[in-house]
Amino acid sequence: MSKINTLFTELKASGKKGLIPFITAGDPDPQLTVELMHALVRGGANLIELGVPFSDPMADGPVIQRSSERALTQGVTLHRCMEMVKTFRKTDAKTPVVLMGYANPVEQMGAERFAQEAKDAGVDGVLVVDYPPEECVDFAAKMRAADIDPIFLLAPTSSVDRIKAAAKIASGYIYYVSMRGVTGASNLNTHDVASIIPKIREETAIPIAVGFGIHDAASARAVSTSADAVVIGSRIIRLLEEAPPHEAVQSLEAFIREIRVALDS
Repeated sequence: MSKINTLFTELKASGKKGLIPFITAGDPDPQLTVELMHALVRGGANLIELGVPFSDPMADGPVIQRSSERALTQGVTLHRCMEMVKTFRKTDAKTPVVLMGYANPVEQMGAERFAQEAKDAGVDGVLVVDYPPEECVDFAAKMRAADIDPIFLLAPTSSVDRIKAAAKIASGYIYYVSMRGVTGASNLNTHDVASIIPKIREETAIPIAVGFGIHDAASARAVSTSADAVVIGSRIIRLLEEAPPHEAVQSLEAFIREIRVALDS
């Protein structure tokens, strides 16, 4: 059983919901990323999605786009992201880490090399935003052979065939995009989420994490009533943009703790 599967099994047994924060590796400062990851865990995060900066993040809104630009300007690459995970693993062997990004850096590295380097670094899952499940049977197999969970996106527009295709090869969890549009949008409709998730559950027993549009304790709590976990990204990036550098770690930990309390209440 993978580290992510173990996590969701433990969460279900305890009646708790997963909290999955997203940060972009290298933003606001590459030297701060590992410290921010530890702050997320102290605040109550169960799993960390670490964004691999990319020059054309088409699924992301302006907030996460800016974070990618800042990280790229400071020389953050896919390989450097893995080095950050490796450093994080020196003092945290338990918290699952998922690399989230786009196909181009993975294609440049090659799937087999990527799988091996990610495994060596201590990566537990990978979500490549622009990899459709129908075309990724071989990629998913390579990831699982390296003990890495391949995670795929579903959206409000996903057909039954797309849901089945993702369910067939995904492991760890399904990432359900709660609305049409890009990250950071504010038109979250929790009733729509609650109505669609049961349709996904008809096709798979894989846990479902919901992201896009979750920005505070109230929206996280509302989504958690139907999801197994909530994902928060743009709001965190915005917090790191606005916080003074010397307060970034403390501010992030406090924000995550607020979400954790809401999910557990």
